Amino acid sequence: MQIAIFYGSYRQDRNGIAYARYLTRAFEDYGDSVDLIDAQEVNLPMLDRMYKEYPEGSAPAAMGKVASTIRSADAFVFVAGEYNWGVQPGLKNLTDHFLEEWFWRPAAIASYSAGPFAGMRAMMHWRAILGEMGMVVTSMPLALGSVHKAFDETGAPTGDDGKRLVRNFPKFADDLRWWAEAAQAQRAKRSPPY
Repeated sequence: MQIAIFYGSYRQDRNGIAYARYLTRAFEDYGDSVDLIDAQEVNLPMLDRMYKEYPEGSAPAAMGKVASTIRSADAFVFVAGEYNWGVQPGLKNLTDHFLEEWFWRPAAIASYSAGPFAGMRAMMHWRAILGEMGMVVTSMPLALGSVHKAFDETGAPTGDDGKRLVRNFPKFADDLRWWAEAAQAQRAKRSPPY
């Protein structure tokens, strides 16, 4: 599978980047090809024009590269931190630059926070957002609490939260891969209706 992982924190101390990198390695260990798209690195402006609103060939290069990555992916993972019971503005801004590019593929949500709720409140928002953007959202989220304590200095999972992450990842990945395979099979049989 070709998996695109999206991460959106712009904070100075980005604890969630270790989570995004762990997921990248874990999917690669499953044999998948993975692109990690970091909103801070892509650094798109606040949404003015969506990718589709630029005349062909005139969109910023970074935007075109992300559009190409999205279109070539079989499935998506959104590493979603929780900000004040809501979604990360950097990740939301990145996703809003695209629309049709997302259609007809599954998305999984890997939520996180520093507290015990593990980003679940943000995850609930993301389920609605991603569904509206044309993705099928898997039913198996991967929630990580105490993200700032869940990885050691090498990026390896540690502590109880890290152990829980390692234990729960296979079910999360299998759910996403099942839906990606189903979508591939359906596209081979019939073109999407719009």
